[in-house]
Amino acid sequence: MEQFTSIFKRELLAYFRTPVAYVFLVIFLVASGVCTFFIGNFFDSNHAGLDLFFTFHPWLYLFLVPAIGMRLWAEDRRSGAIELLFSLPITVGEAVLAKFAAAWLFIGIALVLTFPLFFTVNYLGKPDNMVMMSGYLGSFLMAGAYLAITNLTSALSKNQVVSFILSCVICLVLVFMGWGVFSRILSDYLPVGVVDFIVSLGFVGHFETLSRGLINFGDLLYFLSVISVALTATGIALNRIKTA
Repeated sequence: MEQFTSIFKRELLAYFRTPVAYVFLVIFLVASGVCTFFIGNFFDSNHAGLDLFFTFHPWLYLFLVPAIGMRLWAEDRRSGAIELLFSLPITVGEAVLAKFAAAWLFIGIALVLTFPLFFTVNYLGKPDNMVMMSGYLGSFLMAGAYLAITNLTSALSKNQVVSFILSCVICLVLVFMGWGVFSRILSDYLPVGVVDFIVSLGFVGHFETLSRGLINFGDLLYFLSVISVALTATGIALNRIKTA
């Protein structure tokens, strides 16, 4: 447990020792504001809620989360630091969880910094705060799924750019699979049951349910399953590198 905590702290603090963390936070906050207030025309919607804010999260995370996670293992593999890590009295699984938890917490900090929107909506109207909190939960879980996939691609490559591109492509496919426009196109060529199955594998449908305040066990299980499968695959890939 001591080694887990040490790696977790080192990874989390590493974000704030370089300008990367602050650049990410600024980009995320500015992009969220621009999408919500200008592209989404928040003030013209006459709706007291954060629906417009959450609508853009699947697309914002497509680039921002891979940018955070691409260095998790790729940099260690490139620099040779992974051999030092493997020499410590910690299992590969614990190391994977420690690095993932640190990066996920960093993303959580970015989400917390958007809370002025939460208070703004409460000042302007009388929103359902539980619905907005459910949206934040869904956004955090979806970001975790993006990050777990990036964790895997980072473990599979020594090149951060390759990891970034691979994770963007995989996450984009999962976004499209749950996107309403894509499902309507598929319905013209495939049976309804097949289309429903494909849509159920995508991010958007599960996230939209949570962002509407409907906390469904199936949606929670979906994101936790994606995270678990991706992290397990990361552990398997790193174990093969360790024993090679």
